Amino acid sequence: MMINRVNNLEPLQPGKKSGRNGQAEKSKEADSISLSSEAVEKAELYRAMDLASAAEDVRAERIAELKAKINDPSYINETIIRATADKIMDAFGL
Repeated sequence: MMINRVNNLEPLQPGKKSGRNGQAEKSKEADSISLSSEAVEKAELYRAMDLASAAEDVRAERIAELKAKINDPSYINETIIRATADKIMDAFGL
């Protein structure tokens, strides 16, 4: 089988210009982006989590003090139990 050329296919045709003069065209509009509200919300959440993880634990002394109180058997009495129960009930709106 023999294939004959119908037309001369030359990828580079001399004498034709590409339409560009070698300089990039400058856009009259400024570049801009738009973010969805979900993306903004997630970025804020990520930043808040990053700040929280980077923050020092300034209440370590208070936590140690409360742990010591809870482990002391004389600290937990009926008054403390009732006050704690009342605070839990208030937190749940009961």
